[in-house]
Amino acid sequence: MKFLLAVVLVALSFYAQAADISTCYGTTANGRLQNGVQLPSEGENFVGYSPIAQLAGWTYVHSSVKAIILNAYSQLKQTLPGKVFKYSETGFAEGGKFSPHKTHQNGLSVDFMVPVVNSQGKSVHLPTTPLNKFGYDIEFDKNSEFDNYKIDYEALAAHLVALHKAARKQGHDIWRVIFDPKLQPNLFKTKYGSYLRNNIQFSNKRSWVRHDEHYHVDFDVPCERKHR
Repeated sequence: MKFLLAVVLVALSFYAQAADISTCYGTTANGRLQNGVQLPSEGENFVGYSPIAQLAGWTYVHSSVKAIILNAYSQLKQTLPGKVFKYSETGFAEGGKFSPHKTHQNGLSVDFMVPVVNSQGKSVHLPTTPLNKFGYDIEFDKNSEFDNYKIDYEALAAHLVALHKAARKQGHDIWRVIFDPKLQPNLFKTKYGSYLRNNIQFSNKRSWVRHDEHYHVDFDVPCERKHR
């Protein structure tokens, strides 16, 4: 009886672990996701962009992407204590079309709100509410400022480096980063500039939306080709 119970417990444990492993299909622009996992609403140095979005199921990703994101935040807690970060829209638990985004379909696309400092130079969260379309309506000026907020390029660059290193540690990579081309030079002026240039592919084309209040990251994780 004890042996049988042990076998059952091992089987249940294996099933629970397997259920947490995601499979992506197709591409970020034409795909789906199996066993998507939801990002936590908050951690010691990060938060999600909206409780409403959490309840609506807009913050699911591939299990490998979740691990990468959480590992990066953990590293930043050590290297940049006092800095806070906010992730934004990701996708549905089963992937598929995620309007108004043209990608975010297979669990490998994640939007992050730009880290900012206030007028006192303190790291704070960019406000994301239904009144400003959860932050997507915010527009930064040529000085990277909006109201009393200024983009923290050092923190933004450090986050991208942490994401890349966390991805590589898992045997994966970052496919591309979409961020306003006019603002990208500010990233390369930071102490992380050389690393970013040599390791991360930035899109040089202006997207259909500006991508100044957020940066879009597509992760490079193996997917099944057919998604239907």
